[in-house]
Amino acid sequence: MTLLDQTLEDTRATAAATGASATERFRADKASLADTPPERVSTLAREVLEAVHATIRRHDVTYDEFNALKAWLISVGEDGEWPLFLDVWVEHVVEEVNSAQRAGSKGTIEGPFYVPGAPRGTGSTTLSMRADEPGTPLLFTGTVTSVDGTPLPGALVEIWHADADGFYSQFAPDIPEWNLRGAVVADEDGSFSIRTVQPAPYQIPTDGSCGKLIHAAGWHSWRPAHLHLKVGAEGHQLVTTQLYFPGDPHNDDDVASAVKPELMLDPRPAEDGDGAEVVYDFVLDRATTEG
Repeated sequence: MTLLDQTLEDTRATAAATGASATERFRADKASLADTPPERVSTLAREVLEAVHATIRRHDVTYDEFNALKAWLISVGEDGEWPLFLDVWVEHVVEEVNSAQRAGSKGTIEGPFYVPGAPRGTGSTTLSMRADEPGTPLLFTGTVTSVDGTPLPGALVEIWHADADGFYSQFAPDIPEWNLRGAVVADEDGSFSIRTVQPAPYQIPTDGSCGKLIHAAGWHSWRPAHLHLKVGAEGHQLVTTQLYFPGDPHNDDDVASAVKPELMLDPRPAEDGDGAEVVYDFVLDRATTEG
């Protein structure tokens, strides 16, 4: 086996582990369909199937194409890539529908790589990272307020992002457990400060079933550089979002369709001369009440 072959083999193993980890994490953390009324399941399933039927009729789908689809669907499950597929190509519409009536800061997709329980600080924190972690140092500061401008002390700001190679801790081997993951509790004035490194653009895993779809369709697999965040406070609606960096070539054609103009950062040279700094403030809508 050549060095190139070994490198490709390592990449395949990493992507396979990523898919398996994402599937297991989803099973552990997300709610099941148990509380969904049968009438709702029936309506949604029927309309999805009707859309599939209409596509088959409109494009005269052949048995060869149908069997290729069956084989691909089987491989998606075997590769553990259903979370990746759904989060990349479907979640942005679910997020759009569910946040349409929410005031305040814009959200976007969560993606498959969130892990609860990250180490947290109060007021300010530095994300756990390796001694030789590549990337430009980044100071991220901001405030969390309610829609009426009231500061929200005690608001929790969770943050996670990929490393310079596009891998997330706990979803790829040989990365410390909480690398580039953390949380901070906002100060009395709602302010927070996070030190990390600026992430790089990356490709979603392409050696598995999602990669086969991308190749067959002639698409690209790039996501622009981004920070993931969840921001919440008592009595307010949680915002799950991603923040992006200007000038990234894939801000306009993100494979996950998750970029919004309101989510663009404005990096400036850090005052201490070490890297860059950004300011982004979060505004949370009040929690809805029923009854």
